[in-house]
This record gives sequence, C-alpha cells and structure tokens, in this order.
Amino acid sequence: MLPATLACLTLPDISWAGPAAPDTPFGLNVRHFGARGDGVTIDSPAINAAIEQLAAQGGGTLYFPAGTYACYTIRLKSRIRLYLDAGAVILAAPTPKEGLATGGYDQDVELPESYRNYQDHGHSHWRNSLIWGEGLTDIAIEGPGLIWGKGLGRGHDYDFDMPISGRPGVGDKSIALKLCRNVLLRDFRMLQAGWFALLATGVDNLTIDNLLIDTNRDGLDIDCCRNVRVSNCTINAPWDDAICPKSSFALGYARATENVTIDNCYVSGSYEIGSVLDGTWKVYLFAPRGSHGRIKFGTESNGGFRNITITNCVFDKCRGLALETVDGARLEDITISNITMRDVTTSPIFLRLGRRMRGPASLSVGTLRRVLITNITSSGANRMPSIIAGVEGYPVEDVQISQCHFEQEGGGDEALASIVPPQNEAGYPEPTMFGHLPAHGFFVRNARKLVFSNLSFDLQTSDARPAFWMQNVAGVHLNALRLPDQKTRFVLNNVTDFATTGSLAVPEKRLRKVEHAHF
Repeated sequence: MLPATLACLTLPDISWAGPAAPDTPFGLNVRHFGARGDGVTIDSPAINAAIEQLAAQGGGTLYFPAGTYACYTIRLKSRIRLYLDAGAVILAAPTPKEGLATGGYDQDVELPESYRNYQDHGHSHWRNSLIWGEGLTDIAIEGPGLIWGKGLGRGHDYDFDMPISGRPGVGDKSIALKLCRNVLLRDFRMLQAGWFALLATGVDNLTIDNLLIDTNRDGLDIDCCRNVRVSNCTINAPWDDAICPKSSFALGYARATENVTIDNCYVSGSYEIGSVLDGTWKVYLFAPRGSHGRIKFGTESNGGFRNITITNCVFDKCRGLALETVDGARLEDITISNITMRDVTTSPIFLRLGRRMRGPASLSVGTLRRVLITNITSSGANRMPSIIAGVEGYPVEDVQISQCHFEQEGGGDEALASIVPPQNEAGYPEPTMFGHLPAHGFFVRNARKLVFSNLSFDLQTSDARPAFWMQNVAGVHLNALRLPDQKTRFVLNNVTDFATTGSLAVPEKRLRKVEHAHF
C-alpha cells in the first residue's frame, strides 16, 4: 500500500491536445513528434522517434514543455540532451504485477552464468528502465521538471501493489546508464523512482547536481564509475541507501569506483515519500525498519574504492556513514569532513573490511586503509557505537578520526558491557552484523595504526559500557578526549602500542602490550 502522502499526491491538469508547438530556443519540442503529454497516451514512441532524428542530425536538445508524458522505455543516444521544463513530468507507465506478454519496458539479456550471481539482480540489468543508455557519450538530462517512477517495481516480490522485477515488460529503474562518458544530470526532481533512481555502471566523467530525489528504494548508485561529482542533492530514501558508491562485477571484470567527490548533500530516511518533494517533510509515524537513507560504500565491492572525498553533508533520521569492502578489493585514500548527523538509527561511523568474497574464486581479502574523518557532529544517535572492524590477519589500517562530537542514546547495562561479539567474517556488512556491542563510543577489532584526536562523547542516559572496546589492535593513539564520567572507559584485549595523551580526567597511559585491561 502506498504511503498516505504519495497516495493522495496529484498533479495539476496540464494536459495539452492542441496543434504541435513550434521548436523553441530550448531545442526540438517533443510535441512536434506527436507526444501528447496528457498522462494517458503512451508517449515513449514519439519521444524515441524524436531522439532518433536528433541523433541522426548529430545531436541536440529535446524539449519537454509542461505536461505529463506517460512512457515505457526512453532510449538515449549520444549527444542528446533532455530538457524538462517546469510542469513537465516523465511518468513511468504502469504494467500488470506479473508483467506483459508483449510491450512494456525493454528487457536485458541475462549476464553470463560465470558472473551473473556476483551482484544483486538489479545491478545486472539496465534496459528495464524508464530511461537508459549504453556506450554513449555527451548526454544530459536537465531542467526543473519531474521524473515520476510510479509504474516501476522496487525489486521486491512481496510488494503486492507494484510490478515484480524481472517479469517481462516490467521496469524497475528510473535512469540506468552503462559504459557512458561525459554525462550531466542537473536540476530535475524524482519521485518514487523504483529500485534505483539512478544506476550508473562504468560511467566516466559523471556530474550530478541539484537533484531532489524522494524515493521508495535506492537513490544514486554509482557503480564502477570514475571522475564523478555529486553536489547539492537532497535525497529521501527510507527503504534503502541515498548515495551509494559501489564496485560490482556486473561488467564481467572488476573496476574501481575512483576520483569521486560528494559535497553539499542532504540525505534522510524517515520522511514520508512525497513529503520532501512537496515541502511538508512529514515524518513516518512508524518509520521503515532501520530507516536507511545514508551514504554507503558497498556492499558490491569487487573493484574497490579509491581517491574519494565527502564533505559538507547532512544526515537526518537515517543510518550513518558506511565504508565497506567485503569482496576482495582495496578501499583506500578516503577523506570525509564537515558532516552533521541527527537521530542516526545505527552506528554513526561503520568501517568494515570483511570476507564475504562474492566473486571469482581466486579472490583474497582486500584492504581498508588511509581514511581521514574530521569535523563530524552526531546527535541523538542510536545505542549502537561506531565500528571499525577488519578480520583476523587483515586489519583495517591507517585511520584518523578527529574533531568530532558524538551524542548517543546510552542505556547499556552490565550484561551488554560483558559481551564478546562474534567475528562474522563472511556476513553481510551492516552495523547490526555483530549483534549487541560492548561499547557506547567505538567498537574496534582487527585494526592497526589508528589515531583518535579531539573527540567528545555524551550520553542521553548513563551507560555501563566503556567508551572504547578494542580487540586485536596494534598502534592506537588517543589524544584530547572528553568522555562521560564512568568507572570503566576503556576495555583492551590483545592491544599493542596504546597511548592516551592530553585528555582531561583521562589518565595518560603508554602501554607496549596488553593482553587484557580495563580502566
């Protein structure tokens, strides 16, 4: 059943059935090719004919004036720009839940069996989309209009009121791009965008600017892409992740996501779908379990992540920041700064090097290293601490976290403080993968060369767990900490080269090797 805000959402009567409007300074008018924009007529054949003509002429802009253009698949071509004017809506037309015998959205051929199952089904298909392009150069979608994925599936068989992904003629993505170059997505809005608002796989030189996405699953999935700029975007994604760099095996080979900047973005996970778009910002009375909406690297991580910076972003009522590499690749050279988080529903920071190894049999555990995190403010967070966790023999390394404030819910008792969580080396990477945790600030296991500097921690209610719980950690320096007044602030298990300095009310210690200690 659709959320109340979305169910009652209506569009103004902007149907148009008069003579074709002339071409405009914006480009070729889509109505010149017979698109009616009445919300009922399937306009994708007319739109695709216009795109074909523009492509044959060497490219150009296809202009969408105000109107609701009900469509199945729109096929982009190189050197084509779609411009959605104010009041223009590209609407994903409905299909039966079980699909269509003929027609509907385009369908991909299945990937080769040799690597078909190395990533989720949705990452292995692109053409079953409202808008798709493959092997293209110099393409753009711009303007203040709306892309509404109303008729798209979400990839869930249990959605009784939505089409089932993978069935003939069913679409489940708003925009899907594969192996394209020089792509610009700017200024438009997206509503109820299906499994992915954007799936970009192997796309280089990708600019995403000033999008407002209010969606019922993933926002931006940036997979195996290079030279990417994501700026000034607002994304409400209660049922999945908002901005999600990935590096899957969907191209048939491992390809890193690298040279990426994400800045000035707002991500959220507990607002009713449609209420961010219309500006009412209605919080779900009963929020989706776990309320996603975060920025996350992974889980698909065959090619790794390199040379990425995230800055000036706001997390609101959603999960925290997650950096994950669990399929044998490198995650390194990451800088994160100037982040505010409010009402985080899991760990504010989650760094995971794991051993899932979904990929070719020759893989070995990857690396997670050289990560700098600074100027983070997190308030009203869940009881769960931040997590830094590698696997035995493969530590997370070279991590510096500084100038941060963490306010946690607290309330942990002595029983929680005594837990030794399972390793769960091959588990799906989520902060919940270890169960309850014996710390309220940072849970650290299988790591080396860590620096924590100028951090402060507050608790809404008292907590029997220590601020820091560490196991199998080599080389950790904690400087200028402000911790709650507790009997035990640190628990150390098999920790070497440990030092605390410059902290009020925290004794200075330098410990060469500790089998077990708490103080």
